[in-house]
Amino acid sequence: MEHVVAAAVIDAHGIVTGWSEGARLLTGHPAEEAVGRAAADLLAEDLPRRADGEWTGPVVVRHRDGHPVTLVVTACPVLGADARPTGFTLTARPPEAARPAETTQPPGAVEQTLAGRAFQQASMSMSVFDPGQRYLRLNETACKVMGVPEDVLLGRHFPETVADAEHSRGFDWHLRHVAETGRPVRYESFTGAPALNREHAWSTEMWPVRDDSGAVTGVALAAFDSTEQYLARRRLALLNEAAASIGTTLDVVRTAEEVIALLVPRFADFASVDLLDWVLGADEPPPVPGGEVVLRRVAHGSAHEGTPEAAVRLGETDVHPPFSPPALALREGRAVRIQAGEPDFMSWLGERNARAPEGRRFRSGVHSVISVPLRARGTTLGVLVGVRIAHPDDYEADDAVFAEELASRAAVCVDNARRFARERTTALTLQHSLLPRGLPGQAAVEVAHRYLPSGSTAGIGGDWFDIIPLSGSRVALVVGDVVGHGIPSTATMGRLCTAVRTLADVDLAPDELLTHLDDLVTHLAAYDDAGEDVAELGATCLYAVYDPVSRRLTVAAAGHPAPAVVLPDGTAQLLRMTPGPPLGVGGLPFEAIELELPEGAVVALYTDGLVEDRDRDVDRATGELCSALTAPAATLDALCDTVLKAVLPEAPSDDVALLLARTRALGADRVATWDVEPDPALVAVTRQAATEQLGAWGLEEAAFVTELVVSELVTNAIRYGAPPIQLRLIRDRNLICEVSDGSSTSPHLRRAHAFDEGGRGLLLVAQLTQRWGSRQTDRGKTIWAEQTLEPE
Repeated sequence: MEHVVAAAVIDAHGIVTGWSEGARLLTGHPAEEAVGRAAADLLAEDLPRRADGEWTGPVVVRHRDGHPVTLVVTACPVLGADARPTGFTLTARPPEAARPAETTQPPGAVEQTLAGRAFQQASMSMSVFDPGQRYLRLNETACKVMGVPEDVLLGRHFPETVADAEHSRGFDWHLRHVAETGRPVRYESFTGAPALNREHAWSTEMWPVRDDSGAVTGVALAAFDSTEQYLARRRLALLNEAAASIGTTLDVVRTAEEVIALLVPRFADFASVDLLDWVLGADEPPPVPGGEVVLRRVAHGSAHEGTPEAAVRLGETDVHPPFSPPALALREGRAVRIQAGEPDFMSWLGERNARAPEGRRFRSGVHSVISVPLRARGTTLGVLVGVRIAHPDDYEADDAVFAEELASRAAVCVDNARRFARERTTALTLQHSLLPRGLPGQAAVEVAHRYLPSGSTAGIGGDWFDIIPLSGSRVALVVGDVVGHGIPSTATMGRLCTAVRTLADVDLAPDELLTHLDDLVTHLAAYDDAGEDVAELGATCLYAVYDPVSRRLTVAAAGHPAPAVVLPDGTAQLLRMTPGPPLGVGGLPFEAIELELPEGAVVALYTDGLVEDRDRDVDRATGELCSALTAPAATLDALCDTVLKAVLPEAPSDDVALLLARTRALGADRVATWDVEPDPALVAVTRQAATEQLGAWGLEEAAFVTELVVSELVTNAIRYGAPPIQLRLIRDRNLICEVSDGSSTSPHLRRAHAFDEGGRGLLLVAQLTQRWGSRQTDRGKTIWAEQTLEPE
């Protein structure tokens, strides 16, 4: 039957007028039954609309016993005397016999034979359909894709040969679109195929096939399997996405989580990031271990909620044996791939199942594992592991190249986060070591403070504050800010803090102290490389001195925000003052203001991070500060928290220092003052008056030392000083003895020789008292000495 050729004649009305013996053999209909019948009655399926000229294509006829028979039919029109078609002659043969012969051909048929071979042997899938989407031809590659030989598909409607899926419907739509419009189309898709075990990427081109008259008689297509190019583009897209999505914060754990979110599920069904323990601390990197490796799990993820595939919980450590993929990757410094069936793979999977048997069923189907070391700047930080379960493809060489590139980028981000965390920890440690740890012993004010380091990626700033006890029961309140961030800023802050303490010990007035501090910053900028940042970015400082005896507050500022004051009646306002230039500008004066405060007033000193931000109005923020300071609070500590909660934004962009001081006052019953005439004979009278005052205070045990101190200081003032001379005793936590005179010459200790008549007085004072010193005043100087008192 394969070589049977049928012939038939049909007139212009579609009636069969001639029928060959071959037609009977192919259809079972004898000539007496076929001749005279309408040709359409012999068809099992309707013919698609054809052109009027010659055509060739599959035709499905109904056999005499009822089953359909597909024949390849060639129709040639029969023309009358007027050149009009009067009918058709048909030749038909089975599809197997319709293929072009590859035997000896006449010279004119050589080109057709080569074209047929080229079509048949093309490496891309090529097919030809009639306008009704029935198969006319398929090459060998197309048959492999479909999984069946050509004769099974010839003459069949395309939708009948594939599953009813979205990509199949799209393919059929494009076939019909080309047949109906006569315009070629080109499109890309990522779909499966009947004979392929996974989805492939296809670049498909369809174009119309026309006869001599230009009518569309079929649709040809060529589909190129572009899976490798598609996967390469997808890997490049993942790398491009990694550049934007990994390392958005300077947090090690968050960076690892971003890596997992990128890989699952597109590259792996399960992925994990494990780091060496030192990465999460402040230690230096040790040598990479050669045997077992201990890693800490910082991030993992999978397509299942809760990541049941994981054998290690987040935050836990895991010991990886030498044969495991993580240990191999760290030891060899490259990506390691293992597949199902390999001995190392079976050992690794068995070890995972033994460690966490509850996740065994979720690991069923694992067939490929890739492990990549995380290395940055020559340092190994940990390992990235990817596992494929539902993903059909094993990890290949191209996947290893991609994973190493991604791991390299991720490792740099992890290392940046690690370095930032270490620098931040170092800066915080340094800063906390410089800030007051406990409240110094003083009774002038009650204080509370808060320091909030910035969470900004710029690092820790240079904000600082201090409470410095001064002579005469006074106290200095200091707050400052070195503009900039990081360890250099913190180190500069430490130098300024130390300088302020040193200058405060000299008991300089606030404006004079800032002048000396300004000179220091200028010298730092001129002679110290680290100081260049100070000069360029600037530093600010506010220095205030409160005297509980006079209840007067003296304040001077160098480019710093003015403090706020809350009076006992509940009113709050910013002090009106002229802030001087920032430290380091040089050559400009600083002005101090002085005001008297009632006992119980609250002074709020703060850095600009509390009220200034790019998106905040400073006047509104200072208004919120004053309002918050008037809120009822049981303690100053509670008031600190209230202020920060009310004024600070949710995510401050700068460090914040807040210092609250509630004033106290020493009443007249705790202070005694005597004017002393410059007569040595009256020293005894002055000494006796001081002794009587101690008796009135119940401090008889301090009388002996006090008599010696008063006698020595008053005698020195009369002998070496100038009037007016005044003695003052202050009963505070300590007993303070002060002698003032009109001379600006400061005394100093000296070692007296064996035969010297004097020079031992101040040495005696220094030995008998807790501390002593002198300070300059507007009218001269004051020599003071303090004695420790037993707690009342």
